[in-house]
Amino acid sequence: MSGRPELLFPLFAGLETLEGVGPKTAQVLTQAGTDSPRDVLFSLPYAVIDRRRRETIKGVDLPATLTVEITVSTHRPSRNKGGAYRVHVEDTQTDFQLVFFHARGDYLKRVLPEGARRLISGKLELFDGMAQMVHPDHMVPLEEAQDIPDFEPVYHLTQGVTQKTAFKAARSALTRAPVLAEWIDPALMSKQGWPDWVGAISAAHNPQGADDVAAHAPARERLAYDELFAHQMTLALARQRERKAKGIASAGTGKLQAKVLAGLPYRPTGAQTRAIDDIAADMATGARMNRLLQGDVGSGKTLVAFMALLVAVEAGGQGVMMAPTEILARQHLEGLRPLAEEAGVVLEILTGRDKGAERRAKLAALKNGDIRILVGTHAVFQSDVEFSALRLAIVDEQHRFGVRQRMELSEKGQGADVLVMTATPIPRSLSLAQYGDMDVSVLDEKPPGRKPIKTAVISTDRMDEVVAHLRRAIDEGRQCYWVCPLVDESEVSDLTAAEERFKRLRAILGEGTVGLVHGQMPAADKDAAMKAFQEGQTKVLVATTVIEVGVNVPNASIMVIERAETFGLAQLHQLRGRVGRGDAESTCLLMYQAPLSEGGRKRLEVLRETEDGFRISETDLQMRGAGDLIGTAQSGLPKFRIADLERQAGLMATAQTDARALLSADPQLNSDRGQAARVLLWLMKQDQAIRLISVG
Repeated sequence: MSGRPELLFPLFAGLETLEGVGPKTAQVLTQAGTDSPRDVLFSLPYAVIDRRRRETIKGVDLPATLTVEITVSTHRPSRNKGGAYRVHVEDTQTDFQLVFFHARGDYLKRVLPEGARRLISGKLELFDGMAQMVHPDHMVPLEEAQDIPDFEPVYHLTQGVTQKTAFKAARSALTRAPVLAEWIDPALMSKQGWPDWVGAISAAHNPQGADDVAAHAPARERLAYDELFAHQMTLALARQRERKAKGIASAGTGKLQAKVLAGLPYRPTGAQTRAIDDIAADMATGARMNRLLQGDVGSGKTLVAFMALLVAVEAGGQGVMMAPTEILARQHLEGLRPLAEEAGVVLEILTGRDKGAERRAKLAALKNGDIRILVGTHAVFQSDVEFSALRLAIVDEQHRFGVRQRMELSEKGQGADVLVMTATPIPRSLSLAQYGDMDVSVLDEKPPGRKPIKTAVISTDRMDEVVAHLRRAIDEGRQCYWVCPLVDESEVSDLTAAEERFKRLRAILGEGTVGLVHGQMPAADKDAAMKAFQEGQTKVLVATTVIEVGVNVPNASIMVIERAETFGLAQLHQLRGRVGRGDAESTCLLMYQAPLSEGGRKRLEVLRETEDGFRISETDLQMRGAGDLIGTAQSGLPKFRIADLERQAGLMATAQTDARALLSADPQLNSDRGQAARVLLWLMKQDQAIRLISVG
């Protein structure tokens, strides 16, 4: 099956083929990540409004959302501009008012002519003893009554898209949903009582009450399972291919490793030694290594990674270590350089910045094997980059490196071993989601010499004390991070919070001492601000969460997190790990705005009590309530539109078992169920996985 099955074409047509979606709406939706009818189908409603008709509003406890047929009696325009324009209306038993602000009278007279009958729906409230409906949600002539459903689904909106448009688009997308052959194991289907795909998608968009929009509604659960199952099929296919893939056996001699170990000021921890042994054993076999090195902030991943690179070099090959950004790549270079000098191994860096003659020289040295270890950004993927004998690729996963990139990388070094490093301690159910195709090594001990970080929880009322504390620390030559909250979804306010704080601190602490980094900045400005902080020119770095990813400034010993209660636990733990990297005593100040919710208080307490990332992540998972998906954006988990990993962790495990079972019974996916699973992979945009289905 070479391309997308025809059955699915209508779902992948342009957005403008949907009713009510013009070019402008299509553009807004595309920018928000919805670019086909399929995406519209997978954006399920999150609530439902009861709009069943009633005879009269009489006797209803207000406020309430009501739908009732009325006759328009009189219009009372407002006396002053922008005041309330009132329309008196009557149902079968009583009268009330519709109220409009900033109304255009001519428009209202056209929509609600006196004496006309209309069906209206909206929130009715009592105001000075009079029942009023301010800006009704719907006002339609009786012959269009069917436009108002009995139960109206409520969709998450993108700015510039109304509920009406979202509803219309979803209705229109539903008419294209084809009947698909079943990919779920029949025994599981009947045990769970799930509907078929088309029944599920249709039920999910036509909720008949609050239960139908809950995660445990059968239709929703089935759609969530589809998502998890497609994901686990992709991982299982990758794993099946990895298992078959011929690797390169790299047996280290231990000579270079011994030099490095002799030069270390301390002995590696037991966890480090175990990880190094696991990796060396994997590399020595003919099968390709696909291992994850999971270690908490400060658990000593750099040493383990370097030892693995040395195994590749000792075996006569090359190693590459990749980071997601230029800054992180340079940082790895700093960390690895002293170790490379101990071992006497040539280490180089390649990033997008290398141009012209310099780049050509590096590429030549790489191709003829003079460069033994390369550190780089994804510039390493470019087609003109050739290794003489790549044996190991290490990916610093910092949440940006999915299965797809792992596959691309292994194609570069025909058969090279792959080691992925992550600093996010993840509970098992989530690590299944992210790394279901890999073997895992965990670093769960801290190397000697890391000082504990003092963590204090302070109310924002004591801002002045915090700033005074900062000023003293700066006078002693220390540096500080100041993290501003993400106020809400819109980047605009997130920006203002950081800019305001930056201005205030600059006014208090002096012009050149404060720097600013936020997500909306051009990359070059971000790099410059980070660099000024790394080199100690600025003493305080005000930032939104962009800094949680891996920056290393040993002189920074204070971390202030404003509105800490709005962050996820895992995120706070990562942020705190940015300090405590040097010789100074470090502190982390978690500032909260009172009153704290129960959950907020518990999160901050857990942080105050422990620095163990795995304990923190387990607590995080237990506490994360509905919809509070803290940090999934940070944790590199695939973005599921429907599935909720925290509350549906059990489904994920079932999906993994089921995907592996289907593949071992039908490795080519040629059976009926296998063919259906291929359609699912196309439906879920797992095109990469489809290419993995072994050919013949």
